[in-house]
Amino acid sequence: MRYPQTFIDDLKRQADIVRVIQDYVQLKKKGANWMACCPFHKEKTPSFSVSPAKEIFYCFGCHKGGSVFNFVMEIERVNFPEAIKIVADKIGMPLPKMVDDGRFEARRQEADYVIQLNSWAMEWWQQQLETSNEGRIARDYLAQREISEETQKTFRLGYAPDSWDSLSIYLRNKGATQEHIDRSGLVAKKEDSNRSYDRFRGRLMFPVLDAQGRPIAFGGRTLKGEDAKYINSPETAAYVKGRNLFGLNLTRDEIRRQGYAILVEGFLDLIVPYQFGVRNVVASLGTALTNDQAKLLSRFARKVLVNYDGDRAGIQAAKKSIEILLAEDLEVKVLVLPDNADPDEFIRKFGVTEYQRQRAQAQPHIQFVIESALRDRNLHRPAEKAEAVEEVLPYLRAVKNGVQKREYFDMAMDALGIDRENVNSSTWRRELWQTVRHNRPLRADSVQSLTRRTEATAAEQRLLGLLFADANLRREVLPMLREEDYEDLATAPLFKALFELEREGTEIDFDALSAKTEGDESATSMVPMVLMNSSLHGSNEHYVAAECVSTFRRMKLEQRIEELKRELAKAEREQDIEKVSKLSAEQIQLSAQRQGMLQPPQ
Repeated sequence: MRYPQTFIDDLKRQADIVRVIQDYVQLKKKGANWMACCPFHKEKTPSFSVSPAKEIFYCFGCHKGGSVFNFVMEIERVNFPEAIKIVADKIGMPLPKMVDDGRFEARRQEADYVIQLNSWAMEWWQQQLETSNEGRIARDYLAQREISEETQKTFRLGYAPDSWDSLSIYLRNKGATQEHIDRSGLVAKKEDSNRSYDRFRGRLMFPVLDAQGRPIAFGGRTLKGEDAKYINSPETAAYVKGRNLFGLNLTRDEIRRQGYAILVEGFLDLIVPYQFGVRNVVASLGTALTNDQAKLLSRFARKVLVNYDGDRAGIQAAKKSIEILLAEDLEVKVLVLPDNADPDEFIRKFGVTEYQRQRAQAQPHIQFVIESALRDRNLHRPAEKAEAVEEVLPYLRAVKNGVQKREYFDMAMDALGIDRENVNSSTWRRELWQTVRHNRPLRADSVQSLTRRTEATAAEQRLLGLLFADANLRREVLPMLREEDYEDLATAPLFKALFELEREGTEIDFDALSAKTEGDESATSMVPMVLMNSSLHGSNEHYVAAECVSTFRRMKLEQRIEELKRELAKAEREQDIEKVSKLSAEQIQLSAQRQGMLQPPQ
């Protein structure tokens, strides 16, 4: 019995040999490798070397060497299966059931068959792209996208003829059996019969190569605007979705050299930057990033720059990727190109120098998440503030480094308008920090209740007291009020109850107000207070009520002016001249409006 070879290969691919050996030996970086005094014999001058690129260790003194499994077997004095268990435990990879050698050999042999058929298919599709008349449609498309012939050869691009069986015929002529062709993923079965047909027809072909440069799968792009834009190989003995990164076989050395990887979505989003000299790029194969892909990427770099499309779908995919990358303790930045462009079109239009300039201005992941959470939301509306907080929290919890987590938390709370000096806000910060620090969920009602101010202002209390006391005054003043005048006040539920009771023609009393605010402890507790304030009713009620309404509206203006100050400071730091100008104009306009509201009536 043994572990499946596919699992062993995946484990070796995902287990960073440097990180594993560092648990036993203090390594120091020296060029492309890591050095230390050998743990297997006594020495004063380091001769023990670890090569992450080659995924091996070697001691030039005692001549011990091998893979990560060889190291663990030697240092722990265990056999091969035990070494696999230890390495799997170190990287958090669950162990599969052991299989007998016969099943393993059969699976490995089938994978080899699939790769052989894929190699034949790749070579044939390359020929079709380069020489066939039908392949001109693909050549024209690549010329339009400015993909050079050299780049086409580097990525082994091809063209699949628009035929039901031309590839199948070619593979049979090469000696493939129909049984192997059917299991290769290169053909599909007809629903109403047992007959198969070529899966890829009339498409530009992108081979997906493993770390050894072997074709394990394909993606095919339509060139006629029909069917799905892209179709991809199904899972086979050689290919499991979500375990590979497109282009990594070509870019991994450059990723290690530069110390970070640029993560993009699609084939051309990688191919075009690569052609223009940006060589530390990988693509997630057009699907959501998986945990296995993040683990694989962490072997080559500790920093990742996510550069997905800037449209809504791309933003959501980027946010999902951030969570997965943070779980691997990777440092993450995000680049959203101007006009929501993808890397392919941006580089072709503006050039690689401008792309690199934009890349240098990439946002830390938390800033990107915060801005996304704030977009199209009004933080003075409790429900929207609660939504923004809950959207940001998972990205704070996912950060593993405690110092970074605290720093990001403070950045998020400041951006969300949680005032450190305010007593209630300070309590809220403490509660939220505990949920983030201990990775525990926040109670469903906590954010909603804490986002609304819990203390009613004198203006709120006075106006409510007047309105509760005098039905005639209510009928005169309520039409003056708009929902935005009170929606972000502590007493908002009471104003809402007041409007509902007035529409229903119900008498305003303690029982009626308590029933309307049932379920909101904060609002219910304020009912006695505002009812007691009904004694404020006097002979100048109309003037006082109008003055309170005016006060509400002035408060709202002042809140927006404070927001503008923060936004202006940020825009100035980022040297966004256009935004500074726009925000300054709004600030001047609102300040003048506020001044007008402060002028005494003539």
